[in-house]
Amino acid sequence: MTSRTPLDGRAEEGIEQRPASAPYDDGEEPGRPPLRVDIFTLFPGMFAGPLSESIIHRAIGRGLVEIAIHDIRDWTTDRHRTADDTPYGGGAGMVMTAPPIIAAVESILADDLPRTRIVLLAAGGHRFDQQSAWAFSRDRRIALICGHYEGIDERVAEILATEQWSIGDFVLTGGELPAMVVVDAVTRLLPGVIEASSIADESHEAGLIEYPHYTRPASVRGSDVPDVLISGHHANIRAWRREQSIRRTARWRPDLLTNADLNPREQVLAQEEIVLMADTEGELEPPDSDEEL
Repeated sequence: MTSRTPLDGRAEEGIEQRPASAPYDDGEEPGRPPLRVDIFTLFPGMFAGPLSESIIHRAIGRGLVEIAIHDIRDWTTDRHRTADDTPYGGGAGMVMTAPPIIAAVESILADDLPRTRIVLLAAGGHRFDQQSAWAFSRDRRIALICGHYEGIDERVAEILATEQWSIGDFVLTGGELPAMVVVDAVTRLLPGVIEASSIADESHEAGLIEYPHYTRPASVRGSDVPDVLISGHHANIRAWRREQSIRRTARWRPDLLTNADLNPREQVLAQEEIVLMADTEGELEPPDSDEEL
């Protein structure tokens, strides 16, 4: 049984097979097989737009990644295609049943089952981050199981020996949006999808938030591009961008500084920015209730 849902007519061929002579640009690895991603969901229609546009669509078309969407309900056994039931022990909501999910994954993965990273997307899973995306990008096959309702019967994890991952400390209506996030984050890291130099300077690649970007026109409503960026002095530009990355990280994500590789001067710079932000936030706090207004 198969239930592939093509992302669109043009991408359909790219989803199922890699062209025999796919072109390789800078950064691609000749002979490297495409990453295969199988997504198991109750709502396959949700993936039609996000995975059929822009960089992911081009990566599929060039045979760098294969993505197949599988409707879990195709492995149900009753005429109503029931894939959920009430929870044992009582409680609100419904729970996705184990048999159709297990049957779907085992049927699609077949002999690849032991060699596939099988992932449950769940709010309580490990935090998915840039380091995780790099690890996933080195796999050859990934299966993403999208939870819904109150969750998935625990025996899916027990029988399939799955990993559980979350994209953040918040709850969504299902695992479909997280699956899209994971696919996007991983696909763009595959060799040949994006220029390697573009990835190297991004946020989180060096433990820092990325520096600010500017392009034409040089002035927008009185706000001008920093002089250093139009100076042509590349060493000064690199130094400015590094400083801005450190300042932004200290301002917005100071937790990342723990693992950032900073020299003593940069550590002082980061601490100054943290103190400045703390002082600014203190000025914005409302006065105590017993103070005169």
